[in-house]
Amino acid sequence: MPKVLVQKFGGTSVDSPEHRLLAARKVIAAKKAGCDPVVVVSAIGRKGAPYATDTLVGELKRIDPSFSPNPREMDMMMACGELISTAVMATTLQSMGYPAIALSGGQAGIFTDDQYGNARIVQISPDAILHAIEKGEIPVVCGFQGVVKSGKDGEHGGVTTLGRGGSDTTASALGAALNAMGVEIYTDVDGVKTADPSMVSNARTLDICSYEEVAEMAHLGAKVVHPRAAEIAMDYNIPLWVKSTFSDHPGTRIVAECEIPNDLRKRITGVAHTGKIVFLRLEIENEAHKSYVEREVYRLMARAGINIFLVSFSATALSFAVNQEDYHCARDLLDGMVVPVGSEPDKIPASFFYIFKFSEGLDLAYSAQRPLLNSVESFITVVDVPGTVYENGTMVSVVASRYRQVSGVTATIFDALDKAGIKVIQVADSAMSISFLIAENDAIKAVRLLHDTLGLGTGV
Repeated sequence: MPKVLVQKFGGTSVDSPEHRLLAARKVIAAKKAGCDPVVVVSAIGRKGAPYATDTLVGELKRIDPSFSPNPREMDMMMACGELISTAVMATTLQSMGYPAIALSGGQAGIFTDDQYGNARIVQISPDAILHAIEKGEIPVVCGFQGVVKSGKDGEHGGVTTLGRGGSDTTASALGAALNAMGVEIYTDVDGVKTADPSMVSNARTLDICSYEEVAEMAHLGAKVVHPRAAEIAMDYNIPLWVKSTFSDHPGTRIVAECEIPNDLRKRITGVAHTGKIVFLRLEIENEAHKSYVEREVYRLMARAGINIFLVSFSATALSFAVNQEDYHCARDLLDGMVVPVGSEPDKIPASFFYIFKFSEGLDLAYSAQRPLLNSVESFITVVDVPGTVYENGTMVSVVASRYRQVSGVTATIFDALDKAGIKVIQVADSAMSISFLIAENDAIKAVRLLHDTLGLGTGV
């Protein structure tokens, strides 16, 4: 049986000949150590680089700014970045005297559903990879992509992409399919940090983390490992490492919680933060109708594919946050939305019409639609639902393993934020974290403050 080690290299690890040489040396070192490396690569560079995914997307959108490209063709375009990177990386290894073969996602046997732009892997048939290993070759596989196994329109083999962070997912999925001895995620930092090192200069690299900790940090905005990659590794109990292409630091080992030393099982892991978010609040005074109206709002967001979080419940209001890029769609859907409700919710005929209204200037649909309801007000009660919007927010989170068992952490956090004059707009917590909605311009201050207050830069 081959001793497979999956090694994934991100965009900054392959964005120049010098960086690709460093990455190739990591692969060769694994080969010399008796492993059978399987390499997964992302597109070359980040936004602005000629072959980066965002650059390729921009080329397609520039054809006609008023036209939205078909998701199928968009996936075909985005997949080009990894195809280029894979061919370049394979050729780099060949030039150093090591046989290598470049494989697209389809050639590597990665089959997905037909959800273009955010496909899920449904099967991996790694025969081509295993055949290459048997021949002494190093397989270099395109991350972030696969092909449709069987689409609803009968399509077979259509190129799909796996969504942001998809190359990490490719690496973990291949690790599972190949029964790998481990998966190494190479990036431009030494491992999983206690905070974003671009914000906190003394952020520590954690020696060891649980799958759950890393997935929680990733869900809350930390750009370490894609949460889906951590979840796959956890499901198949595959050791996962996060390392730097640019140093010999051992990195962070990610394992099952049972392998975490007892003294680290109740600890504060780190501070994470998201990007720009918007918080919406809708007032519904009738408590008997509130749950019904609320349900319709959440159904509407789900149908539109808008992720909501920081959901807050009260007797007469509902509130939630959305990412800034989803805000305009969410507001346009809600502005002027009418929810009919019977005297007894869920029963017909309706005797109440609830119509949503945002503040002046944000209520174009309401302003057009509300006069149309005047003619029914003699026999149906029309209720305006005022909505307020808090823009320019961000979410800062403290991740703590078994958070509810770490006594005093909530009080410490609130006290520190209050003394620093940082206003908390909303709070949410889970078994492993506590999150705060604050003003975006307070983000760096809050992250640094909490990192220092919780002693994350000086030791466990």
